[in-house]
Amino acid sequence: MPTPITSLALGPDWLAPESLISTFGLLGILVIVFAESGLLIGFFLPGDSLLFTTGLLVADGKYITYPLWLVCLLITIAAIAGDQVGYLFGRKVGPALFRRPNSRLFKQENLIKAHDFFEKYGARSIVLARFVPIVRTFTPIVAGVSRMNYRTFVIYNIIGGILWGTGVTVLGYFLGQIPFVKTNIEYILIAIVAISVLPIAIELLRVRLAAKRGTTAAERAAAEEAIRDTRRHYGNH
Repeated sequence: MPTPITSLALGPDWLAPESLISTFGLLGILVIVFAESGLLIGFFLPGDSLLFTTGLLVADGKYITYPLWLVCLLITIAAIAGDQVGYLFGRKVGPALFRRPNSRLFKQENLIKAHDFFEKYGARSIVLARFVPIVRTFTPIVAGVSRMNYRTFVIYNIIGGILWGTGVTVLGYFLGQIPFVKTNIEYILIAIVAISVLPIAIELLRVRLAAKRGTTAAERAAAEEAIRDTRRHYGNH
């Protein structure tokens, strides 16, 4: 018998994973995964908790009656396709994105975070970013802006899409059959969200601690020069 899922308030009710799945079904899941993987407007969508809940509902036979292998295959394809679109968009629009003004659905800081993430981890960032909200959406776009080798991007995109799209869904499928998980699913979803945003929280804490410690005049001058170099680089393209 299907197990009801009670969601604690993590945001608007209509963004709750079960609400989205019950309303839009598998097609809605695929659209959300595609949008969050590479469209600028997809950064606010519930990726990790949505996939985990999808696996849970597949196990319960609630709302989704397709076999697990098909659900995982379609989600993985949607995730890979989303990143491909993000890469091509970044490659076409290019550095103009870094000069785009802020709006309700676009914040320069999100793009900068993804750029820093990409610079730090290189090609691996395409895989790692899958598990980091917001960064997940902007990293393939930054890869396109930076004109990352296309074949390399495709390889890492496929790996990341499989690990995230299939991995999180399968995790939800098998853990969802454990009685403790079933009866405490709302807390499990909160834990997933907390773990997924942990890298961002750590980075914010690091920045705050650095601000409290203060920086030397030389460090401030070096940072300002780096910012100017970045702006000049993108402004000349």
